[in-house]
Amino acid sequence: MLSNRELRYTLALQRVPNLGDTSAKKLLQAVGSAEGIFKEKKSNLLKIDGIGALKLRELNELTLLDEADEELLFIEQNEITFSYFKDKNYPDRLKHCLDGPILYFHTGNIDLQNKKIISIVGTRNVTSYGRSFCEKLIEELAPVNPVIVSGFAYGVDITAHKAAMDNGLQTIACLAHGLNLIYPKSHKKYVAKMEEHGGFITEFWSSDPFDRTNFLRRNRIIAGMSEATIVIESAEKGGSLVTADIANSYNREVFAVPGRASDTQSRGCNDLIKLQQARILTHAADIVFMLGWKLKDYEKAPIQTQLFTELSEEEQKIFEYLKTKDKELLDTIALECFIPTYKVATILLSLELKGLVRPLPGKLFQCI
Repeated sequence: MLSNRELRYTLALQRVPNLGDTSAKKLLQAVGSAEGIFKEKKSNLLKIDGIGALKLRELNELTLLDEADEELLFIEQNEITFSYFKDKNYPDRLKHCLDGPILYFHTGNIDLQNKKIISIVGTRNVTSYGRSFCEKLIEELAPVNPVIVSGFAYGVDITAHKAAMDNGLQTIACLAHGLNLIYPKSHKKYVAKMEEHGGFITEFWSSDPFDRTNFLRRNRIIAGMSEATIVIESAEKGGSLVTADIANSYNREVFAVPGRASDTQSRGCNDLIKLQQARILTHAADIVFMLGWKLKDYEKAPIQTQLFTELSEEEQKIFEYLKTKDKELLDTIALECFIPTYKVATILLSLELKGLVRPLPGKLFQCI
């Protein structure tokens, strides 16, 4: 944990124009402390690999410390906590991101240690299909107790946060502005419950201007702290696609929910799947399986008992057959169950949507 003096200098370092988090970490690694960076001769700092004169041009101790003192006052008056990139409470996965923030601020009851963390992003103009899928997905994931991260915006974001809270899950909103305000204002009514079930994090100061570019910077934290990023709905262009791209650059899993070719709010997701930049997501079991999460609690989910009573005779026949196999080809299933291949394909899709079967590469299918 940083001392108050080192926190002051770290805030000042965070404020240096043109420096950035990657270069700030290089300086901290070489010098050992933020205060030491400001005390060190610039000629020595310039010898550090990747540190040029432009990045150090505005390393003005007095000006930056004055700004840091103002933010320190805001932090103290509002009882805001912080996480330094070398602290234990800093998200493990975010530590491995070179451009992760050296310092971020948070409120609420956030616990990220040894947790399954996934981010859910998507369009602000969410459709009824997207909203329903998001709510059902989180409900079905609830038994494995994941932390749900999103951006607190309209549409998919707030749907994910609300669904997480409704299912007793920890949820975290990553903001693109300081903790002195809430955007959009209409979401202020969720703040108290959010802080009870998780909270808010941001790298931005209370004095930072509200700027659209902040949202793009914010997205790297959403992607970086998560084990996987899930895109529920997205148009052909949008911030959620940027988040997916960042997650891919961090070698994280990316999932996308497919939609009809004619649906404008699914074009981004369909493109991610088509270009193999995301795995297709049709059921919560896809996430559990691909991320290797333990299934002992997941298998107790109420949905399993309920679905058995909803199977048609042919669905039950194929499901029972697959229960006896590790995995099987579609054509073999049709042959063994005496059901036409075209009909088996439809039945398998129905079983997949009900969370009982998963498709595998090579037209193989497996019972969950």
